[in-house]
Amino acid sequence: MRDYTLADATRDAMKKFDIRASKKYGQNFLIDPGVLGKIVEVSAIDKDSMVLEIGPGLGTMTKQLCERAGKVLAIEIDKDLIKALSINMSGYDNFKLINDDVLRLDLKSLLKEYFGDIKARVVANLPYYITSPIIMKLLEEGLNLSSITIMVQKEVAQRIAAAPGGKDYGVLSLSVQYYAIPEIAAIVPAEAFMPMPGVDSAVVNLKIRQEAPVALKDEALFFRVIKAAFAQRRKTLLNALYGSGLNLEKSQVEELLSSCGIDARRRGETLSINEFAALSNKIWLFLKK
Repeated sequence: MRDYTLADATRDAMKKFDIRASKKYGQNFLIDPGVLGKIVEVSAIDKDSMVLEIGPGLGTMTKQLCERAGKVLAIEIDKDLIKALSINMSGYDNFKLINDDVLRLDLKSLLKEYFGDIKARVVANLPYYITSPIIMKLLEEGLNLSSITIMVQKEVAQRIAAAPGGKDYGVLSLSVQYYAIPEIAAIVPAEAFMPMPGVDSAVVNLKIRQEAPVALKDEALFFRVIKAAFAQRRKTLLNALYGSGLNLEKSQVEELLSSCGIDARRRGETLSINEFAALSNKIWLFLKK
């Protein structure tokens, strides 16, 4: 007789509570115990940790988090999973469940309410269709976080961790790396999920920076310059920035690039975060004249 697996337990739970993986919410339940263990290990959770879990699903990983952490606050958008989660997690007094859309919540107030001034660790198996908006919400809202450990599509993980010069490097790379230090901790095959997605995934750990890696005159302008540089990747920086709505003449763009030691024929994908910072600061000074 074969062993009772996590896949068996997931099927039984879905049958018991009449649950089907929602295409609307991009649900793929993790059924590989080794991968679950890896996520928990990478997140470096201990008894003093305050954990925010996004998308707990059936609670398989949530139980492991509760057994290791001080408190776990879980946010689940799918109301059809709430009954199963409430029953499965009923034995844990350090668990709190909220049925809501994480993108609509005031996370800063929520973390303050449940965790006080202690920095939280985020753990999430993110649906592919909404990965970037959730990541950027977590990073941009000035939340009291120490790390974010997430399961994402492999291609997204490669974009997050990409260095200058490659096809994966772009706005997402620079945006995430401005706020955090990314590390791809594991590649996860599609077979680790139920139902099985059409692509592989990856576990990514983001260590939140205590201070920005570059000094900026204007953070909003910095990101405007980055987005302009990648809006049409095949364009040179000269042409990309000239036609970007920064209200600069072509000769002015050329002069600003030259003053930063940047060849106007280069493309955005070749610039480091430091070069983008230097360029945006030069543009800011020029526009302030």
